[in-house]
Amino acid sequence: MQLTRLVVGLGLAIGFMASAAAQTTMRISISTAQNSHQGIAIDTFAKEVEKRTGGRYKVQTFYNGALGGERESVEAVQLGTQELAFSSTGPIPNFVPETKILDVPFLFRDKVHARAVLDGPIGQEMLTKFDSKGFKALAWAENGFRHMTNSKRDVKEPGDLKGLKMRTMENPVHIAAYKGFGIITTPMAFPEVFTALQQGTVDGQENPLPVIISAKFDQVQKHLTLTGHVYSPCIFVMNKASFDKLSAADKQAFLDAAKEGTKANRARVDEDDAKGVADLRSKGMTVIDNVDKAKFVAALAPVNAEFEKQFGKATLDKIRNVK
Repeated sequence: MQLTRLVVGLGLAIGFMASAAAQTTMRISISTAQNSHQGIAIDTFAKEVEKRTGGRYKVQTFYNGALGGERESVEAVQLGTQELAFSSTGPIPNFVPETKILDVPFLFRDKVHARAVLDGPIGQEMLTKFDSKGFKALAWAENGFRHMTNSKRDVKEPGDLKGLKMRTMENPVHIAAYKGFGIITTPMAFPEVFTALQQGTVDGQENPLPVIISAKFDQVQKHLTLTGHVYSPCIFVMNKASFDKLSAADKQAFLDAAKEGTKANRARVDEDDAKGVADLRSKGMTVIDNVDKAKFVAALAPVNAEFEKQFGKATLDKIRNVK
C-alpha cells in the first residue's frame, strides 16, 4: 500500500515537474504606464497567449520603460535578448526603413482611414518587411493622432511653433517635418520626457491624447493644440527565431492574441480621445481645438515635396485613397 502511494506520489511530482518545465516564459514591454492604451494591449495579449496555448506560454509584462525605452526594447527583440515588445512606430524605421512612410504628416484622414490601411493589403504587406530584419511583426495597433503641447504659449497657427524646443521621437520623418515648422527638435527616448519637460530642458512635446493623459503631461505642460499632424501606429514585434520555434498552432495563437490586444488597444484609444480634451481642461490645460489644419499642411509644403521624392507620389496617393 505504502509502495503504491509512493509510486503515485512520485508520478504526480514528476507530472508537476514536467508541467512546470513545459511552460515557457517570455517578456513584453512598453514605455508607458500599465493604465494606458498600451498597457491594455499587452495585458490582453499576455492573457490571450496563456489561454490559447493552454498555459504552456506565459508572457511577463513590463511597463514604464522598465526594460528600456522603445528603441532599446525593439533592438533587444531583434537581438533575441528579449522575446517581445510593443512599440510606437517612432523608432521602427531605424530597423525597418519601409515603415517610414506611415509617419508622413497629414497622410491619414482619420482613425477609420488609418485602420483600414493598416488592416488592409498595404499594412499587411508591410508586416512582411520585418521578417528579414530579425522580427516577426504580429499585428498593427495604435497610439492615435499626435498633438502639440508646450509650456510657453498657445499655438494657434504654424508660426507659433517657431523657436519652440520640442522633444521628438527618434524618427527621421518626424524630425524633418517638425524642422519644417521651425521647431528646434530634440530626439529623446520616452522615459526621459517627463523629467525633461519638468526641468525645462525642452519646452514641449507631441503625442496622442492617450499618451498625454497616461503620462500626466498636464502636470508639466500648460498649452495643448489639437493639430492631429501625424497618425501614430503601434506594433507587436517578436523575435523571429523565437516565433519560428513555435508549432503551427502556437504561431496562430500568438497572432490571434495580438489581434485581441489590438482590439482592446484601439477601444481604449477611442475612449481616451472621446474624454481626453475635457479631462485635460479640467486639470488646467489650455486646449486649442479649432485648428485650421490647412495652414499647417501649407507650412509643410516644402517638406512634403521632399517626402514625395523620397516615397513616390503614387505610393503616398495609394495610401491617401484607401476608403
